[in-house]
Amino acid sequence: MKPLLGVIDLQNIFGDPSSGWFTPGFASILPQVRRLVDAFGPRVAFTRFLAPEKPTGAWVKYYEQWPFALQTPDSRAYAVVDEFPVKSTVDAYTFGKWTPEMADLVGDGGLVLAGVSTDCCVLSTALAAADAGVPVTVVSDACAGVSDESHAQTLTILRLYGPLVEVRTTDEVLAH
Repeated sequence: MKPLLGVIDLQNIFGDPSSGWFTPGFASILPQVRRLVDAFGPRVAFTRFLAPEKPTGAWVKYYEQWPFALQTPDSRAYAVVDEFPVKSTVDAYTFGKWTPEMADLVGDGGLVLAGVSTDCCVLSTALAAADAGVPVTVVSDACAGVSDESHAQTLTILRLYGPLVEVRTTDEVLAH
């Protein structure tokens, strides 16, 4: 089975410069993500980070810090950006998107990750999938972090998880 491309959280809330969760490199990765989406065809899953209706546990303090994010799943903020008309998504109220639904979609194939942010949701997803025994590839130039520095630092950390996690460029993934 071919690997699944997991496009992590390419949502308006992370791409809008007026958002408190704006990811500065968001727009710059869209061309690489488009190339990957086109190449992977039906083996693509878009994810969405959503706020719960009522936060619990440690998430209570988190949303006290980010109250603007307490919006319903159907809000424009939580929609995948218009560049990618998506009919269905893998949704989670957690940073990591390695959910039972994502695991079912991956099946016996590996997982290739692109999206935002490298230093949060991509990292959380990659490590959980690797722990589950899934080969993971993080596409370095198709991910963006909260800063260039944290993006680079996270890629360095992810490389330490080899061979469970590989870090490759879009060109390397498409040539493989």
